[in-house]
Amino acid sequence: MKLYDKLFYDGQWQTTDSKDFLEVVDSATEEAFAKVVQATHADVDKAVASAKQAFTSWNVTPPEKRAAYVEKILAGIEKRQTEIADTIVNELGTSSTYAKESQLPLSIGEIKSTLAEFKKFKFEEEIDDALLIKEGFGVVACVTPWNYPLNQIQRKITPALLAGNTVVVNPASNTPLTAIIYAEIIEEAGLPNGVFNLVTGSGSDTGDYLTKHPDVAVISFTGSTDVGKSLYQNASTNIKKLVLELGGKSAMVYLKGGDLEYAVKASADTVLNNQGQTCSALTRLLVPEDKLAETKAILADYYQTIKVGDPKDSDTMVGPMVSSDQMKRVLNYIEKGKAEGAEVFIGGHRIDRPGYFIEPTVFINVSNDMTIAQEEIFGPVLSVITYKTQEEALEIANDSVYGLSGAVVGPSEAAFEVARQLRTGNITVNGGKRSAKAPFGGYKESGIGRENGLYGLEDYLELKVLFR
Repeated sequence: MKLYDKLFYDGQWQTTDSKDFLEVVDSATEEAFAKVVQATHADVDKAVASAKQAFTSWNVTPPEKRAAYVEKILAGIEKRQTEIADTIVNELGTSSTYAKESQLPLSIGEIKSTLAEFKKFKFEEEIDDALLIKEGFGVVACVTPWNYPLNQIQRKITPALLAGNTVVVNPASNTPLTAIIYAEIIEEAGLPNGVFNLVTGSGSDTGDYLTKHPDVAVISFTGSTDVGKSLYQNASTNIKKLVLELGGKSAMVYLKGGDLEYAVKASADTVLNNQGQTCSALTRLLVPEDKLAETKAILADYYQTIKVGDPKDSDTMVGPMVSSDQMKRVLNYIEKGKAEGAEVFIGGHRIDRPGYFIEPTVFINVSNDMTIAQEEIFGPVLSVITYKTQEEALEIANDSVYGLSGAVVGPSEAAFEVARQLRTGNITVNGGKRSAKAPFGGYKESGIGRENGLYGLEDYLELKVLFR
């Protein structure tokens, strides 16, 4: 078992007095294969102090020089992408195909897009006789989730560093190894000491202490809405800026006249890839009542082609849940669905084999007030909900505390009309391709702030006006 007993701050790997370690488990075998040290509060203090000291000079470093460092980080990721993908598979359980063809390209593409947009960004502009200056806040605490262990860090540190901030990252305890590789890449890129810092440990301890720290100016968090709500209290210690990307319960709305097979498979793919452990997954599939039979036929045929198994196999689409706790959470939601009257059409059980495997599951006869239609499950569970009219479809889609993502498939004019009325931050219409330059983020309890491109950069900038 490999031991990771050091933390990265002040530009180097540092020893710690901590005797506590967190196990990293291969969720396909249920066997621990690594141990990572749990940072003490004193370690967090040192990391934050390092970031605070580095901020003054980093904030006045020319933007093009900051961008050059990020270019070096990008090159390091590209150089080690096979190793990173294999690490993601080992610690997360996502399929090797998804890691290599989606997780890594997503990160690389977003960094490239942000750098391209950054070239035209102006940190100063004239307003009448006043000078508007945009500059970093200070120390950013980046608390990241386990479902996209590379990209959820990159989405924070790329704009934060470009904006002139310094960062302290606390990665998810289930998937810390990708973050450690990231720190090695940043060390090799030669960033000034203290600009990037990594403290491993649980979110409930290390992350909580970090986000409360009086020398942290910004909390950037991706994760559950419940934890996001608690961060308002942590931010209140010194009125920290909050950037939150939280939960989702997104709808795929199919309208008559559209491509039903495409809509069904597109929705299903979001709860099959990454085992449904994606905040923007289209977990509610809305179809007209008289299209239910056809929808069921498409689902039955498609799910027969899906391989669940060892995530290292190239033909596996669905691997295990990231952890025993996550598996139990998903199984509990499946039982709630049954108890509340939804019908299991496909799956619905744990798979009898080593590893945290759950059958890809589809519910029908779901009403939108059921728990499985309202709460984020974060697993391979799809709910099919029927509607009578387009107005009812809109009402169902918007009847959620979340508003992160969504999709509409149908005749072009009608699809755009529905999409414009959806109360959600990101919507694909008839398979429209997402751009990494466009903002990503949600309405309502799905968070505040935006990621990607210049929209993500803005969340990490203070505004100063000089009146002359």
